[in-house]
Amino acid sequence: NWCCPPGRRVQSSKLGPTPPRLLSEEEYRVQGEVETQKALAELRSICQSPEFSAWTTVSRIQSPKRFADFVAGASHVTPIEVSAHEREFGLASLCIDEQLFEEDDDDDYDEEEENVNDSFAG
Repeated sequence: NWCCPPGRRVQSSKLGPTPPRLLSEEEYRVQGEVETQKALAELRSICQSPEFSAWTTVSRIQSPKRFADFVAGASHVTPIEVSAHEREFGLASLCIDEQLFEEDDDDDYDEEEENVNDSFAG
């Protein structure tokens, strides 16, 4: 307190809170993986606790064996689901998206060029 003048403290509080720093794409991906693993571990822990009603849960789900395997430590996704996800959201889909956007950009450029040429002709 002795190093900052009182007016300076009031001024900085009037500016409001600083906005949070946005994550890079890599930081976002890593944070998603870390938080997912923590949540899955917590879910497994809850499902293994004595207070958990396994029979009630198993009677409501479509794949009781898959659920039991998950609680025992197996992955929460199958290899087929991983492949489908990679096809839809993986690097290959990013390349396809980029190609689509490039084609759209080229179309827009061609239309703009035609409009400019039409305006000079008329």
